Amino acid sequence: MKKFSYTAKDVKGIQTKGVIVANDEKEFMAKMREKGLFVITSKESDSNDAKTMHKFNTKELAFNCRQLSAMLSSGLTLVKALDILCREQEKESAKVIWRDVYENVQKGESFSASLEMHEGAFPQFLTSMVSAGESSGSLDVIMQRMSDHYAKENKLHNVIKSAMVYPIILLVLTIVIVIGLFVFIMPTFLEMYENPDDMPTLTKGLKAVSDFITTKYILLIFIVVLLVFGIIYMLKVPSLRLKFDRLLVKGPGFGPLIVKVYTGRFARTLSSLYSSGIPMVECLERSSAILGNSYIDQCFENVIDEVKQGETLSSAIQRTEIFDSMFCSIIYVGEESGALDDILEKTSDYYEEEAESAIQRLVGMLEPMLIIVLGVVIGLVVAGVYPALYGAFDAIENE
Repeated sequence: MKKFSYTAKDVKGIQTKGVIVANDEKEFMAKMREKGLFVITSKESDSNDAKTMHKFNTKELAFNCRQLSAMLSSGLTLVKALDILCREQEKESAKVIWRDVYENVQKGESFSASLEMHEGAFPQFLTSMVSAGESSGSLDVIMQRMSDHYAKENKLHNVIKSAMVYPIILLVLTIVIVIGLFVFIMPTFLEMYENPDDMPTLTKGLKAVSDFITTKYILLIFIVVLLVFGIIYMLKVPSLRLKFDRLLVKGPGFGPLIVKVYTGRFARTLSSLYSSGIPMVECLERSSAILGNSYIDQCFENVIDEVKQGETLSSAIQRTEIFDSMFCSIIYVGEESGALDDILEKTSDYYEEEAESAIQRLVGMLEPMLIIVLGVVIGLVVAGVYPALYGAFDAIENE
């Protein structure tokens, strides 16, 4: 992405300055036309400058939205609130971005447009909600909702991080033990065999693995790195990514647990968007996109088409066979009662609690798997060296 600083005039001849982020000059000019501006001068610079590039995490977004909500509710103007918020930033890179937003708003740009200029720093979801808040005149309420939204997102991220600590430690320990067994333990016991041809088949296989790790470790590292980058590349191929994302949703055991996590995020996002007065079609587009699953995005293309044709949301979502029937029934009740936003908000609280339990169960599935892998490897090593130990004990007894 590139940043274009411009000086332009509108249809009334009023001169204005600002910054727009775009992929190239063609996209920049298109955005200027959308704004009804005629470019006088423009200057291109790299938007990934180290001084200005900063991606706000969920914790920072929750804090910033909460501060803005409090200041706007107390009667401060948006310009003054942004000025204060800019000075409260701890990181210099974040301060630079908020200062740029403040200056653009001061020049007459809308808050949402100013955020959009830093699309790498702020999520598109926040920009959409701010735009809705500006249109409805309830920006303070929207900021409070965004604060709650990102606080819950941050809580979920923290739950995932804390739950993954033990499995990661166990995985690292498993790898270290396996390498230690094949590099240091196996060679010592294999020296007991005077003739390599006398080794059992299992021992020969373990010896081959041990020799490969000790003598060709550079090749092993290269294979691992190649495998990692190969998987990353494959997941960027749309068709392969679609199959992987479908497996996440439909996979046995872990699939239903992941769906619960998706349901909580979808319900909360849809509730926030819909209660802000955003049209249902756009709500569905934003809510499905925030899940980051291409299979769900594909399914929701049909949902959006059906809703456009007058189909009820509950029926359209039911046909995707992604979310459980209880969630679809709750949406139906919300549609019939005319309180869809309130019901979705309560439902999101329930499914977020279910999501935390689901994460704990997912992690619980990893732990025994790692222990089993470690046990199998150790068992194979013991089975491989046992004949050598047995032969050594026999030799000692005969002496």
